[in-house]
Amino acid sequence: MAAPKPAPSLADVINGAAATLRAAGVDTPAHDAKLLMAEAAGCDLHEVDLALLMGESAGFVDGDDNASAASDPDAGRRCRWAAALPTLRMMVARRAAREPLQLIVGHAPFRWLDLKVGPGVFIPRAETETVVQAALDWLAAQGLGQPRVADLCAGSGAVGLSVVTEVPGSEVWAVELSDRALTWTERNRREVLGEGTAAAGRYHLVSGDATDPAVLRQLDGSLDAVVSNPPYVPRAAIPGQPEVRDYDPELALYGGSDDGLALPERIIGRAAALLRPGGLLVMEHDVSQDAALCDYALDHGFATASTGLDLAGRPRFLTATKA
Repeated sequence: MAAPKPAPSLADVINGAAATLRAAGVDTPAHDAKLLMAEAAGCDLHEVDLALLMGESAGFVDGDDNASAASDPDAGRRCRWAAALPTLRMMVARRAAREPLQLIVGHAPFRWLDLKVGPGVFIPRAETETVVQAALDWLAAQGLGQPRVADLCAGSGAVGLSVVTEVPGSEVWAVELSDRALTWTERNRREVLGEGTAAAGRYHLVSGDATDPAVLRQLDGSLDAVVSNPPYVPRAAIPGQPEVRDYDPELALYGGSDDGLALPERIIGRAAALLRPGGLLVMEHDVSQDAALCDYALDHGFATASTGLDLAGRPRFLTATKA
């Protein structure tokens, strides 16, 4: 009788998943494979790293879901990895098809938040964290006790929820046009702020076109800051990454013209109306748009305009102060 096939190690499983993702062209296959295992097993990434360090087994023989581990003193941990294998295989197949990792697991980290995401909402990126930080640094330097801020093109709520949770006393108006995206903004508002809390009372979610002068008209001339990650991708530069091109909603991606400047310019115009004199606009943009948007801001109500860099040192956002 042949000896029973040994169970695969957790490292074998992770390495196999990473190889599949690497062959599919995924940029970070090892990280994604570990994160998907953590999600499938219902634990955090640290536990997967620790199990790999300890050389843990994945439990049952691959595919033998009825094997018994009753005599194994480490059965609990091993069974957890084994039980996760079917879910892991499904997740790896979706990731290999270049579905975004965040949509597969259903959430995305952003600064101190963990936001729910799904079809119809733009997935928050690390680049936008630097945009938020620039706004927070300016607010802190102003010494404002209760700053009033607008988050135009709110999407998942990443920008506005970061402001209202990180700046004590701040009041935020978040505007989003897409009904599908608004369901995620509202869900994140409830999960991050709760109901009936002081922070919840200072966060106002508005359904509407952020560039429409009628939206937030009652706030014109009164806001301390406007922070925005608007659609800005040039129509002539369709993203090559399938994760972006095929899954992020077009409404949140494209800037309304071949150069992508149409919608960002409208956001500049709306911010100029919303801000008080000396107020700040921080707006994310494409790496090709820095000079054009600085010039446009200076010609449309702003006294100063400069470009901020993202984590890779690329021109990523406009910072402008209202005249």
